[in-house]
Amino acid sequence: MTNPLQKILKHQGVVILDGGLATLLEERGHKLDPHLWSAKMLIDSPEAVRCAHGLFLDSGADCITTATYQASYDGFARFGLTPIDVDELLIHSVNLAREAVHDFLSDTVKSSGRIRPLVAASIGPYGAFLADGSEYTGQYGLDQHELGDFHERRFKILANSSADLVAFETIPSIDEARVLLNLLAKYPEVWGWMSFSCRDGGHLSDGTPIEAAIELCKNASHLIGIGINCTAPRFVNDLITQIRMKTDKLILVYPNSGESWDANEKKWTGSNAPESWVEMAKIWHDTGAQAIGGCCKIGPEIIQSVRNRLIA
Repeated sequence: MTNPLQKILKHQGVVILDGGLATLLEERGHKLDPHLWSAKMLIDSPEAVRCAHGLFLDSGADCITTATYQASYDGFARFGLTPIDVDELLIHSVNLAREAVHDFLSDTVKSSGRIRPLVAASIGPYGAFLADGSEYTGQYGLDQHELGDFHERRFKILANSSADLVAFETIPSIDEARVLLNLLAKYPEVWGWMSFSCRDGGHLSDGTPIEAAIELCKNASHLIGIGINCTAPRFVNDLITQIRMKTDKLILVYPNSGESWDANEKKWTGSNAPESWVEMAKIWHDTGAQAIGGCCKIGPEIIQSVRNRLIA
């Protein structure tokens, strides 16, 4: 059993990831729940989720992530859902993404020359459930046992789904990364990547030096890559350089647009420049990133521009 991204890398030299699913849904007029974000759309409008996946595939994404980043049992319980109901929604999220891939491949014009796109089951941090911005600090006040209890059932369901791999995303602390790697180790048939949120060009959001995070991850079996996401793009090149110096694992980067999330006002602040973001993506690739996409505020148009820039 080989790294599921390897066939795409061999074919075109880089894997194009998708962009910000939740912000795309918002731009298309959907109101997202602050405690479940795009995961609430699995109840309200699953067809809109499948359509959003399709837009990223059409724009050139080789791997799309499910609408489960902020999905949690406690979060869905607020809407009266039982744990079994949530299990079914998690599986449905994977099926929606796979249906989008099937629809894309059925269009022989759009899919001509493309390797079958992959589905990564998104697993966000505990801070995403809190919906208070703590995925950018890692300050939860929980021990590793409590974090394990939070993550285990969701991970088990997604690990046993038909997703091609799992994506641990926006992980802000080394303690949470350790918990997730321990879960991955229990399922030797499952592939995954670990992507961190970082406060600057050298530290995770909780202040841990990036070197310590790489040391933790570099020997993890079936962890195919180490990444950076939902981090300001100006920090990404320095982070790639440090990862490349410490490991031969695949490097994934999918930063946000450069704006900042105001957890109190529930809105993005600051500005972004799509043209310079695409040019930075070329620099990230040259520095050593092998899988590149975007996070919050990065839509299909930018993903298309990145593909055009990186793949002849």
